[in-house]
Amino acid sequence: MTTESTGKGRPTPKRKVSEAKRITSSLAPAVTKDQKRAAKIAARQERLASRTAYLRGDESALPARDRGPERRFVRNYVDSRRSIGEYFLPIIFIVLVMTLIPIVSVQYGAIAIMYAVLLVAVVDGIFLSRKIKRLVSEKFPTASSKGLGMYAWLRSTQMRRLRAPKPQNKVGDLR
Repeated sequence: MTTESTGKGRPTPKRKVSEAKRITSSLAPAVTKDQKRAAKIAARQERLASRTAYLRGDESALPARDRGPERRFVRNYVDSRRSIGEYFLPIIFIVLVMTLIPIVSVQYGAIAIMYAVLLVAVVDGIFLSRKIKRLVSEKFPTASSKGLGMYAWLRSTQMRRLRAPKPQNKVGDLR
């Protein structure tokens, strides 16, 4: 069995030549401090413009999880209604303050309120998820409703002013 090697067609360069070539190719053109500062300012402005577009709800600025007409419909539907989930965080704060009161019945009552609100939020999320899937399948018959129920429930548990992208419509106002 014979092996025939053709080689690379040129001699191996000397180490000195290879290192000199590597060093000269890695040197970037000299950049002044003013150019760096201008580049930083431009990058900051670009980030701010991108964030503003994201909060406004521009489709091009949205991450993949928020893109598409189905997701926009879900966001608008969730934003047009009130849910107990968006009040969960303030209620938990009140419960925390109530547990600091040194009366045992008040502390137990606060914990009972917390669990009751949590249960109502979960049940509301289940019904919301089912309704969203039904509405999306009616409005967008060819689209998949996979993940839209959880997307709607997670958005409904966020406080309205902290939602991103920002709500496009008011409560009770479905477009």
